Amino acid sequence: MNHFGYRDGEQHCEEVSLREIAREYGTPTYVYSEATLRRHFEVFDKALAAVDHLICFSVKANSNIAILRLLASMGAGADIVSGGELERATRAGIEPSKIVFSGVGKTAQEMRMALDAGILVFNVESRAELELLNAVAGDLGLKAPVSLRINPNVDAKTHPYISTGLQKNKFGIPWDAAKETYRRAAELSHIEVHGMDCHIGSQLTETEPFVDAANKLTELIEELLGEGIEIKAVDIGGGLGIPYQEPGEDQPPSPAIYGEAVVDALGVLLKHNLQLICEPGRVIAGNAGVLLTEVLYCKESEVKKFVITDAAFNDLMRPALYGAYHPIRPVLKTDRDSQVVDVVGPICETGDFFARDRELPEVRSGELLVIGAAGAYGFSMASNYNSRLRACEVLVKGAEHAAIRQRETIEQLLQNELIPAFLDP
Repeated sequence: MNHFGYRDGEQHCEEVSLREIAREYGTPTYVYSEATLRRHFEVFDKALAAVDHLICFSVKANSNIAILRLLASMGAGADIVSGGELERATRAGIEPSKIVFSGVGKTAQEMRMALDAGILVFNVESRAELELLNAVAGDLGLKAPVSLRINPNVDAKTHPYISTGLQKNKFGIPWDAAKETYRRAAELSHIEVHGMDCHIGSQLTETEPFVDAANKLTELIEELLGEGIEIKAVDIGGGLGIPYQEPGEDQPPSPAIYGEAVVDALGVLLKHNLQLICEPGRVIAGNAGVLLTEVLYCKESEVKKFVITDAAFNDLMRPALYGAYHPIRPVLKTDRDSQVVDVVGPICETGDFFARDRELPEVRSGELLVIGAAGAYGFSMASNYNSRLRACEVLVKGAEHAAIRQRETIEQLLQNELIPAFLDP
């Protein structure tokens, strides 16, 4: 459920007209619904109520500090993958004791930052990383809390670019090396074993892969506990999908169904009083945001009709990168006949599109379109390709709205670039 929809023939976010947003902030603009973010977090939280749990929002999905502040106010932690995300999370008010640091390529500098901050745990992804973390923690006179990210070789049945749980993927410690790596972690003087981590992929649309992974983790945890290696928490990752397609298409399981399946599979949680850590991102933020864009031109060739917008794939990369579907609707309802069109941006790439061969009501230059399900991996993947300025972001709460990121300026675009003296005539 989300709080976007037509009211008197006009698309609204909560109680605010998207035309009003466009008039005040211009386009392209990301628009987020506070009520949707809040509801999605609460539903996910309730789904895990049967066990001690911590929800660490995946900052990569939407890293705006206002969004993070809202989630922090509801008790969320953060799943981070860089020093920059650590800084965002702490500035937003997320307690370091609720932050988990994931990612295959943590640098020594990032490790020091996280150790100084006092984060909950590092999700360690390789033997080499474990050894470096031990050395960095030793230099600081600290012990680094770790969970080893185990690659269970489970097929998440998702897009290959976002599948992370197979042997051929770069993520995690191979299943066959897991016990040996835990034994090594337990003997290192500046490492404290905290838990076990597993993340098999993103945009999962069924519970079976989660259950398969959970069953394998349970077996390994029991063996480690039997050896005297303490496990305090199990991190099952994120990855639960959202419904990008129109109603009637196949839908991902609800958070309630997901929660029940994971908790049932991880009986080890209750048996040994372990904490469950989850890292949802898309399922909380995805349908809580849209990209608002203006139609610049309508163009027709012998074989295609194009709707050219002022948003481009530097603003929303997913369709070009993954062939991802996003719903697109006119902001104002119309009774004009439908047409089959490509909705494209102005960038000099054929891959700059939001939809191909999409049936839409006829739209005209100057009218507004809303691209849905854009709250996750939308702005956070944006770039300045073609020296385009990054979009504005707006948060709506009831009848109130405010910019949570101002539109980038030309001065900001160029501020870090320098012309060396040796180029002067």
